[in-house]
Amino acid sequence: MGEASGGRLRLSVLGPVRAWHGRAPVPLGPVRRQAVLLALALRPGFLVSHEQLLDGVWGERPPKSGRRVLPSYVYALRRTLDPEGAGPAESVIRGEPGGYRFVLDGARLDVADLDEHVDDARRAKESGDAALAADRLTSALALFDGEPLAGLPGPYAETERRRLLARLHTVRLGRLECLVLLGRFAEALDGIAGAAAPHQCDESLAALHMRALYGGGRQAEALDVYQGMRRRLRDELGVDPGDELRRVYQAVLHRDGQRLLGRGTAGPAAVPPAPSRIRPAVNELPGDTGRLIGREAELAQLTAPSAHGSVSVMTVDGTAGVGKTALVVRAARELSLRYPDGCLFVDLRAHSTQQRQSPERALQRLLRSLGTAQGELPGELDELTAAWRAATSASRLLLVLDDALDAEQVRPLLPAGAGSRVLVAGRRRLAGLDADSRLTLEPLGGGDAVSLLSHLIGGERASREPEATRRLGGLCDGLPLALRIAGSRLQNRNTWTVEYLVDRMTGDEDRLGELSAGDRSVEAAFSLSYGQLAAEQQRAFRALGLAPTVEFDALMMSAMFGRPFHDTEFLLESLVDASLLQQPRPGRYRLHDLVRVHARRLADTLPAEAAAARTAAFRLFLDAGRISSDWDTRGFSTGPEPAGASFADWKDAERWLDAAGGELADVVGHAAALGEADHACWIAEAMVDYFVRQGRYDECRTALETALAQEATDPRMAPALRNCLGYTVLHQRRYRHARTWFAEALELSRIRAEPFEEARALCGLGAAELCVGQGDRAIPHLVAAVELSRRVRNDWVASMALVILGLSHQYGGRNEEALVRFTEAQEHAGVNGRPRILGRALTCAADAHLRLGRYKEAKTLLQRAIPLAEEAGDIFLCAHNLTRLGTAVQGGGHPGEAIVFHQQALLRHQLLSPLTEPSYDWLEMDIRGRLGRAYLGTGRVGEAREQFRASLAAHERPRPRRL
Repeated sequence: MGEASGGRLRLSVLGPVRAWHGRAPVPLGPVRRQAVLLALALRPGFLVSHEQLLDGVWGERPPKSGRRVLPSYVYALRRTLDPEGAGPAESVIRGEPGGYRFVLDGARLDVADLDEHVDDARRAKESGDAALAADRLTSALALFDGEPLAGLPGPYAETERRRLLARLHTVRLGRLECLVLLGRFAEALDGIAGAAAPHQCDESLAALHMRALYGGGRQAEALDVYQGMRRRLRDELGVDPGDELRRVYQAVLHRDGQRLLGRGTAGPAAVPPAPSRIRPAVNELPGDTGRLIGREAELAQLTAPSAHGSVSVMTVDGTAGVGKTALVVRAARELSLRYPDGCLFVDLRAHSTQQRQSPERALQRLLRSLGTAQGELPGELDELTAAWRAATSASRLLLVLDDALDAEQVRPLLPAGAGSRVLVAGRRRLAGLDADSRLTLEPLGGGDAVSLLSHLIGGERASREPEATRRLGGLCDGLPLALRIAGSRLQNRNTWTVEYLVDRMTGDEDRLGELSAGDRSVEAAFSLSYGQLAAEQQRAFRALGLAPTVEFDALMMSAMFGRPFHDTEFLLESLVDASLLQQPRPGRYRLHDLVRVHARRLADTLPAEAAAARTAAFRLFLDAGRISSDWDTRGFSTGPEPAGASFADWKDAERWLDAAGGELADVVGHAAALGEADHACWIAEAMVDYFVRQGRYDECRTALETALAQEATDPRMAPALRNCLGYTVLHQRRYRHARTWFAEALELSRIRAEPFEEARALCGLGAAELCVGQGDRAIPHLVAAVELSRRVRNDWVASMALVILGLSHQYGGRNEEALVRFTEAQEHAGVNGRPRILGRALTCAADAHLRLGRYKEAKTLLQRAIPLAEEAGDIFLCAHNLTRLGTAVQGGGHPGEAIVFHQQALLRHQLLSPLTEPSYDWLEMDIRGRLGRAYLGTGRVGEAREQFRASLAAHERPRPRRL
């Protein structure tokens, strides 16, 4: 039976070969088995002979058992792919005399989706709708996930891979031509720049390049493209440009815009349909808040069609509690299907008790939401703005900006993609912002307020007391938030009359005054809602106001409440039902800012309870940081030991920190603001390894510098935080600063008799010396670090110091001595038990063997190191090791197999970001150089030349500025 037999079978080959039953992924086993599946699935309905399968999968090296090997592969595939109870006659793979046949019967291949999108695009273009054609071709490109059939062996897979890559190029050209026809020349040029490197002699691409440049008013540059292509064709192929390229050249010379750009071909549809995607676009819109009453005209204004070819900006302003957020979220949800590239939501916190969201931090979050980068991004506003505009230039996005302060806060966040829409909500009218539409939201009129109350408490109940219902709407001043809380109060008290609630509000002069006077009216309504909660709910609500992050989950609240996880989830959901708690996405909660103020004031009336809840929250972040750290919990010699019950292992702790997003540094600031100096320092130290692994150096430094300004009672913190700052800036290649921090840490650790930190400082100094080419000066520091770390039983420092010591010997030409140190490092890494630490030691030892020409030994070590890098999620180390495995395989006499490993390394490299990885260009040059040598080893000189040229291009590429 298939492991996930429910649902339709889907196969994806436009990338790594994958399969799903419904939404459940299906494991396909080893690559050779996948190659057999591919050879059948890409010939659906056709009988594929045994000889065709053997030749296509094994090529010139068939298995010794011949065709007898095939039934075992087919049997395994049937077990995985067939539904439960299916026999050979119902299998997707049918055995017949002489071979096998793949029968679709409801199964779906992504190449079929590709064909449909391309056919739709062709028909749309022929009918003159270039916009629809571009959308369909964009959907077709979204089906590709890296190199088709990545990693599959055999001549058939290689042939199909080349065919699909050629198809990919054709689809890209088709989309680029549609962009030119639509007048979107900047987007077309961006796409052409990305497609040009591997297609230097492609005349069709050159013709499109010239047309896009001409459309952008750059006639001279268009002519230069032609001359450059003409020279390349003559130098490399000995031919002249073809007829089509010459015709484009003549049209540019004669300024023939009709020939080059055609007529406007935008499609007739006011709203282009969203393209079909295998992976859904990001949607961060909060959940809907219920029925919207009295806002029909405003909603129609916000959802009206906008002009094509520009970014539409609409602003909504009004007093607190008037329902701005509810309105723009409802409008955004109704608009969401029109924006296939994503729907994003950002709370700018202009009137928040939390730190105001700066444009820099908002842009960093937006870029991460789109998947532009997983690590550190630039810190300067100009650079972030440029990165955001580049990331959104070809996208049609819907962006909701809530609680905006002024135009300066909003302008940098506007996306660049034509057809995108921005909805901005805030208390202030943003007069300095260019907007297509402005809307001031007023409180509900008397009739609408009664309608909302009637909806909440039931029409029959309201009709029994019409005057009391009208008066209650007046007491709530028409503010939807206050009306909803009052209605919820009555919903949960069936024995109460509306008049009784009116009397309660009237009898509390303070509450009445606040309820009918601006912002304070909302807080009075919160008090009414709090009063109806059970005692346990009230305690939970008070604790919510003390959360150190804006968003939180049930685990954090479980720690703060001191209650079991499932009980806590029930409490949180009950508060969601009471409209006191928001749930922006499954498993994540947040309080409205004013509700948080109210909850915190209530909590502060019980100081002992509040102190216990705050400490529990800080302890959870501390435990998560220490458990997730490669330094291991034994790498922190002071502070409370992790409780151990909250997280199953380091991966679980890391996932929890991932969910916290960009608020981790704020936790340190929150602890410092409350005078919890030790917790601020311990948490900052615990987060360092997590931040550095992700390349989030700016956040790491912010947390450490905040902690360093505190007066901690733990004496180890003074040298420890300096060591951490040195460790952070060392990874940023700021070696002078790193040496300064490590030197200060060393001095303080010796003064305060902290051997634990002394070992870390010595290791850091050794690493800094090695990084500036002073390997011999590094050795004394590292030898001392090894001895001291062994004495204090710090296996992480011992392993790192031994690795760096080994590298110092290796760079000095002492490879045998280096291997001894790398072997010792592996022993300490094994005690630590973290895959990344052991993987680094194995990688360095493998490099030393490669330098010595010991390819077999290097291959063995790398085959151990690669799974460890994958387990750790270390993309850089995985790519690094794959390309070295290719070198080891080629050294063993198999250059053809080596090519596969180098290509896999390139695919991993593409997952990195040049903004966050300091060695991005170096790694690409290294992989392409090795791949080029592998191509030479198989006699493929032209492909080798392409790789060497690409390697040089990476070397000459302008480097992005990093902090």
